[in-house]
Amino acid sequence: MQALYAQLLVGLINGSFYALLSLGLAVIFGMLNIINFAHGALYMMGAFVAYFLLNLGGINYWWALLLAPIIVGIFGMILERTMLQWLTGLDHLYGLLLTFGIALIVQGVFQNYFGSSGLPYAIPDELKGGMNLGFMFLPIYRGWVVVFSLVVCLATWFLIEKTRLGAYLRAATENPTLVRAFGVNVPRMITLTYGLGVGLAALAGVLSAPINQVRPLMGADLIIVVFAVVVIGGMGSIMGSIITGFALGVIEGLTKYFYPEASNTVVFVLMVLVLLVKPTGLTGRAA
Repeated sequence: MQALYAQLLVGLINGSFYALLSLGLAVIFGMLNIINFAHGALYMMGAFVAYFLLNLGGINYWWALLLAPIIVGIFGMILERTMLQWLTGLDHLYGLLLTFGIALIVQGVFQNYFGSSGLPYAIPDELKGGMNLGFMFLPIYRGWVVVFSLVVCLATWFLIEKTRLGAYLRAATENPTLVRAFGVNVPRMITLTYGLGVGLAALAGVLSAPINQVRPLMGADLIIVVFAVVVIGGMGSIMGSIITGFALGVIEGLTKYFYPEASNTVVFVLMVLVLLVKPTGLTGRAA
């Protein structure tokens, strides 16, 4: 039973990263209609920014949780202003190809300077150690990752679905001309939205750094699974991405316990089954 609980914990940890990353993808696609294939590279950049802040600036993990998403988010906004904005109104394929190229460039630059091996990032002293729950030993940092990720996901959902700012964002996607008539700067709103989605990816990178180490290809290992999560939940569905991310992480963990050989493919099998039954995803709506 301890082995089962351990795999469930691993599944929840992975689900936290799936949820944060797929949430950022859902925000960008749902609001901007961009399939952001650079998301994995920006997740990796978040981890590297935290690493640089600690080793070059002496800035600890807690400040990195705030600063890394802002820094990478600004980088994302520059990308949107200089490249992605020119793809407005074009087929999704153009955005996918452009962001895929950006991902290859970013990963190539980091791999050229840092190689493929992982760089260590220490767990902060406040979150070291663990708790004995009786039925299993829970590392404090891993429990923190699950809780913090869930809070961030729900806060983002509330911001977009339940606030006036979120209403403006959704309206700007559907009818930008009408929103401009109310004095809203639509291009700036689109840029900030892309920065928000990218910042969520960077935040996931900071959370991942003490667990998975900091590696140039850490995003490439996750991005395909995260896209599958988004497709299963429904492209552009905020709550769908959150629920599906955590659920698929747990399913993957259970599969590792009961049938390890299928653990790397179970997400994609579920994606095929969902698309056969409901092509718009579990919570997606038809166009």
